[in-house]
Amino acid sequence: MRVLIPLSLFAVAVSGQNSDLEGTWSSKSNQVFTGPGFYDPIEELLIEPALPGISYSFTADGYFEEAMYQVSGNPQDPKCPVAVLIFQHGTYEVKDDGQLVLTPIEVDGRQLLSQPCDDEGVSTYSRYYQAESFKSYLVQLDTYYGKQSLQLYGSDGAPLQPLFLAYKPPVMLPTITLNPTASDDAQPTSNAKRDLISHVRRSIENRHKTNAVKKTAPNIEKYWWGSLALIGVGSIAFLLS
Repeated sequence: MRVLIPLSLFAVAVSGQNSDLEGTWSSKSNQVFTGPGFYDPIEELLIEPALPGISYSFTADGYFEEAMYQVSGNPQDPKCPVAVLIFQHGTYEVKDDGQLVLTPIEVDGRQLLSQPCDDEGVSTYSRYYQAESFKSYLVQLDTYYGKQSLQLYGSDGAPLQPLFLAYKPPVMLPTITLNPTASDDAQPTSNAKRDLISHVRRSIENRHKTNAVKKTAPNIEKYWWGSLALIGVGSIAFLLS
């Protein structure tokens, strides 16, 4: 009996290592990406993308960055949706049991909350800090979309929305503390502050000069027909032998 399995069900799993996480991952909208295009730490600006979504970036040596743009409907008044933009970055660790733990730099997180029917058109800009923990994750090749995907699982084990590899190496802001405060243990000198601003500004100015390569989906249909042709040639050769 011949069993046909849809191509979309195939997924090649990749073992959980830091190098597998490396890159910038974005949700299906493909409009939200980490880096200076989402948050400008010099001007303290969160930049609204065209569509809602979420993006995570990871380096191979343990740093992460998060960009989130969410819009929630208001069932009581559909004309009053709530929108929020969130930026965080810091370090991450993959535990022995596969748990992925994100530890943000507390003073650097930012949130922009918009409630147009309650805030009189003035959004609320504030600091934001939220450590995150994922029970596990899976990096795999999703052959339906033809892209590497990152599946995160929440603390309860439930799968979250999949993310797809957009850039490798990742597009990120500098991994250092971007907005140190006077209460920090290591207070920067004036020269250090100037160096920090210069470093961040160069990152922003070079946003279009990154060596990160945008990942695009291969032509799956082309490989499908190519494989079919090879099978046909092989069958004819077998019958003639």
